[in-house]
Amino acid sequence: MTKFSRRQLLAFFGVSAGATILAPAFGEKFFGGNAADAVQPLKFTPIRLPHPLPIYTQQTSYLPTGIEQGNVLQPSANAQLSSYSIVDDVVVPPEYERYVIVSWGDRVFPNKEDYFGYNSDYTSFIPVDGRNPNDGYLWNNHEYISYPFSTTVPGFLIDSGLGGFPTSYPLIIGRDLPEDRTNIEVLGEFMYNIGGSVVRIARPNRSGRFAVVHDPNNRRIHGLSGLAINRDRTDNYQNITSWGSRSYQQGDNNYLIGTGPSATEVFSLSSDGLGNKIIGTGFNCSGGTTPWGTVLSAEENFQASPSSFVGVQEFVNPNGTQTSYIEGTTGATFGLVGEKYGWMVEIDPSSQSFRPRKHTALGRFRHENIAVRAKAGQPLVGYMGDDRRGGHTWKFVSSGTVTNPTDKNNSGLFESGTLYVARYNANGTGQWIPLKLDTPTNPIPPSTLASVEIAALGKASNNGNTRLPKRSGILGQTENGGSIVVTIETITEDGTISSYGEAEAIPAYKGKKLSDFYTSQGAVLVDAFLAANLIGGTPTARPEDIEVNPRNHNEVFIAYTDGAPSGDGYPDSRIFVVSKYSAKVNAAQPSGSLFKIIEDSADGTGTTFRWQRFAKGGEAGAEPGDGFANVDNLAFDSQGNIWGVTDMSTEAHNGFSTGANPEVLRVDHRVVGSNSPSADDSNFNVRTSNLIGVFGNNFLFFIPTSGSDAGEVVPFAYGPPRCELTGPTFVGDTLIISVQHPGEEVPFTPQQTLSRDIEILNLDGTLFTQKRSVPRGSNWPSNIEGNSEGPPRSSVIGIRRKQSSGRFV
Repeated sequence: MTKFSRRQLLAFFGVSAGATILAPAFGEKFFGGNAADAVQPLKFTPIRLPHPLPIYTQQTSYLPTGIEQGNVLQPSANAQLSSYSIVDDVVVPPEYERYVIVSWGDRVFPNKEDYFGYNSDYTSFIPVDGRNPNDGYLWNNHEYISYPFSTTVPGFLIDSGLGGFPTSYPLIIGRDLPEDRTNIEVLGEFMYNIGGSVVRIARPNRSGRFAVVHDPNNRRIHGLSGLAINRDRTDNYQNITSWGSRSYQQGDNNYLIGTGPSATEVFSLSSDGLGNKIIGTGFNCSGGTTPWGTVLSAEENFQASPSSFVGVQEFVNPNGTQTSYIEGTTGATFGLVGEKYGWMVEIDPSSQSFRPRKHTALGRFRHENIAVRAKAGQPLVGYMGDDRRGGHTWKFVSSGTVTNPTDKNNSGLFESGTLYVARYNANGTGQWIPLKLDTPTNPIPPSTLASVEIAALGKASNNGNTRLPKRSGILGQTENGGSIVVTIETITEDGTISSYGEAEAIPAYKGKKLSDFYTSQGAVLVDAFLAANLIGGTPTARPEDIEVNPRNHNEVFIAYTDGAPSGDGYPDSRIFVVSKYSAKVNAAQPSGSLFKIIEDSADGTGTTFRWQRFAKGGEAGAEPGDGFANVDNLAFDSQGNIWGVTDMSTEAHNGFSTGANPEVLRVDHRVVGSNSPSADDSNFNVRTSNLIGVFGNNFLFFIPTSGSDAGEVVPFAYGPPRCELTGPTFVGDTLIISVQHPGEEVPFTPQQTLSRDIEILNLDGTLFTQKRSVPRGSNWPSNIEGNSEGPPRSSVIGIRRKQSSGRFV
């Protein structure tokens, strides 16, 4: 294994004008140790994670043993640990400290009944005076709710055994919720707890701690903001203007508005009769910050389902309006029409006179985030991802041009432009295909998408499934709206076709135009996911965070989190590893990748690009594998290093399922495919995704782009059990980051320790067994605030050096 040479790193990060393009194939192992390199210590001690990493053979590492306790381990050629115990804390290097800035339930708003929302995600910091890094507005997304909020939350399972355990809502908010999951107050509190918060934070100087400052601009923008406008309706929702008797539960007039084609061509047809007025924003995942000081908040998993009832209808008619309400969801309870959710939302934290708006020209899909490129005299460019398996990678190019990047009038550039979807070619090139009414339809056949997995295993996971819009008269359909599933071969269940074979379906959809399926450009944008499948956009491996390289704006880094297929779609196996293709224990794992797009045009507005795979998720002993799984949010620091956090599913952390009595999940490196029988028990199904159990808790790492450790994966922190670390933002010497859903889907009291043996890859590709111990749930941050068995709370924290030098690294 070899690291990038300095010349390769300069080329890869765009520092050298003569940068050589690296092959997109898995031919080289980019990371790992090189004994010939002179080793110089880092300025801090990397955190020791449960699995082996090359950095541990070269540098000392910090093994946590308790809250703010640990041992420094010397480098060793043998990086395996025979035992590992997880600590219920945000563990940082001994040279750093972490502290809580604000948590769920904190009453930090002018109305003392208002409180900080649940499940903190994206963070943004907007200085009050535009320059001072010590005083500014913190924006924080609140993505969704989950147990232990209550036992009525979406996805709560009756057989989980959690029903008799304490929940966190009454302990934090100070009252009980009704137990009826159809109760309007219950559903209203769910919607209130998502969206976002604006909170002013300040510190005494550059090396001090941030704390909340009382400010009239501190406010909530949540899932039911503007509910009072229901009074203007003429349907059955006219009287649904509150969800309880408390002051914050009364509907207000803080509604949002839409901009762009869908706002004029679709919202005018919406069944709510409210036109361009929109009730609330919700399901807010990541986002972006503009050069002019506004925040873009991404509405992600807005879709409703029987198990996850906090949502609205995703399926739409040819005119872009929802096909129907789904009963039992908050959409049906409050009259939230589906076409008005799933957008990119712009907020100005410093100005309440700026009405938050949903920019429909950016498309409606399960938005993860946005990276903005703004240069004077050029169009505004935005890069986005649709976070679902089989979701697409997107680019928006404005019709107008930027005058001054810091001018707040630039917000208007989001109102008109062209939305493109990426098509990846296996040779490392690609095209941006416009979502326009006259764009030809040319869907990619499932057998093509699945060709690599078929060549390796003789079959495809999920039969290579993709989705296309349902239209009357095509394939015998008699209804318009929603989608059909297309697979390699037709699948019939109980005498009914559940998916259509590609031999019949692809010709029926090919050779037309988007105008044959949608009545307006606005309708195309509302149904962007299916429209992109129609015109041949590449289904990808859950594109999450996207960031423009600050050293070279023609380069865009993309975190593809998970390559496994699902009911939504099948990532193109010519580009992504979608399953385990070999029974070799060190074969590549479908645990995501870090990609880079290089625009061929100087200003980023062109329609061709090149792509490279920078790093591959999976254990460091896999070929290929770089020692992380499911990379999610990304950030560049002031030195140009790239930082990433992992998004491993709660249901498999440390190889345990969720619930009151977590089961030991089978971690088997011999499994092939995405879900297959064990080699020693044909009745025992093993999921390839269970391999994430070896990595322990979700963690934060960075990849230095210069110095002796350039190219290494360096672990910096890990979070409490069952949490995610999300939304990293650098402010001077401080990293602001969210700790989302600690203790999710497991009891937080009484405390219990889970233990198991877990199979792990060593750096040489052989297997070893580790004894793993982990708390069943989490009590963080109550446990660091004097309440050792208190409820877990999502929070925004600060991390800084104990002896600050004015910079984070």
